[in-house]
Amino acid sequence: MAKQKTPEWQWSEDGINFRTRKWVKPEDLNANGSLFGGSLLKWIDEEAAIYAIVQLGNYRAVTKHISEINFEASAVQGDLIEIGLQATHFGTTSLTMRAVARNMITRKRILTIEKIVFVSLDDDGMPTPHGYSEITYNRDRMPTERLATGTIRLP
Repeated sequence: MAKQKTPEWQWSEDGINFRTRKWVKPEDLNANGSLFGGSLLKWIDEEAAIYAIVQLGNYRAVTKHISEINFEASAVQGDLIEIGLQATHFGTTSLTMRAVARNMITRKRILTIEKIVFVSLDDDGMPTPHGYSEITYNRDRMPTERLATGTIRLP
């Protein structure tokens, strides 16, 4: 039996292991009435930070580098955007990932970012080794203290 081809717009089994969705609202639009690139980049950076926190086990994970951003299509108010992230490399103090954003309504890829690097920081804001080399698929590395309140343990 022949294998069915996955339509290009669908998420394939290409390693994307963290996905989220956003709804394009009026405050996300530019003067042309389409999705403002800065809004999309903010969403990606925020989701990448959450993903890095879970993977590195540290709330003090910060964006170090974002490579070239390739915009391919856009979106308008009411569209649903799916953002996918894939960890591609663990460094001693860092995590590198790639990002893809797609419009779920038009089924077009909006952008790709091949390299986003997050660094794990210590209490003094200096890069600190995280000790990981593999992706986790559960929350075993989730930090158990709140950054804003110091050492109060989460339940």
